Amino acid sequence: MPLATIYLKPGKEQSVKRFHPWIFSGAIRNTSAEISEGDIVNVEDAYGNFLGIGYYQIGSIAVRLVTFKKEKIDEQFWLQKIKAAYELRKSIGLINNDQTNSYRLVYGEGDNLPGLIIDIYNKTAVLQMHTIGMYNLRDVIVDSIKSIYGDEIEAIYDKSEDTLPYKAKANAVNGYVFGKSSSFIAKENGLQFNVDWEKGQKTGFFLDQRDNRALVEKYSKDRSVLNLFCYTGGFSLYAMRGGAKKVHSVDSSERAVLLAEENVELNFKGDERHKAFAKDAFKYLENTKHQYDLIILDPPAFAKHLKVVRNALQGYRRLNTKAIEVIKPGGFIFTYSCSQVISKDAFRTMIFSAAAKAGREVKVIDEMSQPSDHPISIYHPEGDYLKGLLLYVE
Repeated sequence: MPLATIYLKPGKEQSVKRFHPWIFSGAIRNTSAEISEGDIVNVEDAYGNFLGIGYYQIGSIAVRLVTFKKEKIDEQFWLQKIKAAYELRKSIGLINNDQTNSYRLVYGEGDNLPGLIIDIYNKTAVLQMHTIGMYNLRDVIVDSIKSIYGDEIEAIYDKSEDTLPYKAKANAVNGYVFGKSSSFIAKENGLQFNVDWEKGQKTGFFLDQRDNRALVEKYSKDRSVLNLFCYTGGFSLYAMRGGAKKVHSVDSSERAVLLAEENVELNFKGDERHKAFAKDAFKYLENTKHQYDLIILDPPAFAKHLKVVRNALQGYRRLNTKAIEVIKPGGFIFTYSCSQVISKDAFRTMIFSAAAKAGREVKVIDEMSQPSDHPISIYHPEGDYLKGLLLYVE
């Protein structure tokens, strides 16, 4: 059965010709047949020239393109896409790595698989589909993972219940779609972590901070460290291994604090340098003047949509101002934003404003981003979402 075709309005094909994978609803002129959410479609310009193949979805982004070539979209097509992502991770040393067995296998548009996330935790693969188009391919994706990994994967868990568009009525339920995990412990740079992909945030762990956690380790020796929004305590463990004299982990979630304590015990049994507190980060900072000389600010996304960017920047400014005010002289602040809609320039400007308000001398020592298993397509700069600065406060 031939694919339905979506025709664009005159002039709306330019971004597609630059290989950008998104087509917005306002660019569509008409369709050759009735289409449903998730359907694979051809895309042509207003004059019938082929542009690409993608899947249709209801919303502002109406089509996400998966290829710009005329080719057959079958099980082999998807297998080769995931295999290409696997080969990239292998080339950067993340496959069969004795020190790290947790990494992102597929990062949406960065791997030419828009709407799909696959994270690997030792012998478990965790899926998150963000679109109906990808959710419809779940069985094909599962078979592809099994084909590529063989016995190296013992379980595949689908965690798409809360990531699919709520209007789509997909009736998705989180659960195992292959096997069952025998272990929930994963390894990163030689440290072990309990990862709760069944009930934890995202896929269970924030893999995008791996390189930045390693950088914290390098700056932690003999320092008093505060890890705000600690979640499972990733930064805290690296600080401890780096020789910090004390590490305090803070999160508003009691469950997160318990996980952080479990991870510390897993790696540093009986180590009294670490304490964890279930408290609001802003309130905790109020009474910490000159207690810490290394502070990590890794909050959840304050802005997920353009409409709330201004309020989000105010939140980031307030947080960073307080941290700059209270840190010891000669201290370091690792500060991050994972909000895709906040640009690097806006983030830097916010830090400038926070430093000026705090009235202290602040220098940028390093700039940070996401690791190599979160690749950014040169044609899709929106994939560059994680931004961080290492600040030195005199």
